[in-house]
Amino acid sequence: MDARHLSLLRELAERGSVAAVAAATFRTPSAVSQQLRTAERDLGVQLVEPDGRGLRLTDAGRLLAECGLEVDTALARAQARLDGLRERPAGVVRIRALPSAMEYLVPGLLAGLQGEQVEVVLEDVDVAEADFAMLARDADLVIGHSLTDAVPRGAEHLARTVLCREPIDIAVPAVHPLARHHTVAPADVVGEPWIGVPDGFPFDTVRQAIETATGRATEVRQRVRDNRVVAALVAGGHGLALLPRFTSAYDGVVLVPLRDVPATRWVVAMARPDRAERAVVRRTLTELRRVSRTRERASGDAG
Repeated sequence: MDARHLSLLRELAERGSVAAVAAATFRTPSAVSQQLRTAERDLGVQLVEPDGRGLRLTDAGRLLAECGLEVDTALARAQARLDGLRERPAGVVRIRALPSAMEYLVPGLLAGLQGEQVEVVLEDVDVAEADFAMLARDADLVIGHSLTDAVPRGAEHLARTVLCREPIDIAVPAVHPLARHHTVAPADVVGEPWIGVPDGFPFDTVRQAIETATGRATEVRQRVRDNRVVAALVAGGHGLALLPRFTSAYDGVVLVPLRDVPATRWVVAMARPDRAERAVVRRTLTELRRVSRTRERASGDAG
């Protein structure tokens, strides 16, 4: 049994198509198909079957794909133990993260790793909550968020580390009467115009909770992703919004805590189990946790 065949089946299980596996592994679709046929011949079982214009794994294929995850994780764990014999881990860590988490965590991360042989390659992404887990296919670490619990949707099969819990506040113009309040209730804000986020993005969960608590619909005038654009629209008096407390210091905007509905997000680092075993990834996670604790303490002191 060739471990490379198990890894190939695992990739097919996670990515869903021969074309996607080929693109991710820098091979042609015909080369991937040939390797699948070789695996079937060597193992003596059918591993894939037609599914419309594509292929899907058979029961045997799914079983061996699960074994592929176990093998890849065991190999990564063995490599990590070997790396542990070195004085310090070394290597590249590719991180995909939502921009607000990058702003909050990455400067301190890079400072903490300075002088070490850890190369961090960054990519900022802002997607729906359920899409963060899929990004782990092609990154060592993905930093996403969830408004419901510590496991973002779709991340159940990934290794996960909660980096922080961050309150989501109501962003109001500095000249708005609500800016003088210590807290606001759903009834105080439901009748205001809103700057929202696209459907499926976590912050929209809080706006929907405001509607549920009051039995009234909110008027969403714009839906945008970038928190800086949101803040600019709020400061210009175009509506209220929801912004994370730790990374939202914008001119002309005041953040007011929301009471009576859940308004906290989990910021979570996710990784494929085999990649989470890499010594250099573990070192990066340790530093991310340290930075988060330091920032939270500073925010508490400031408050």
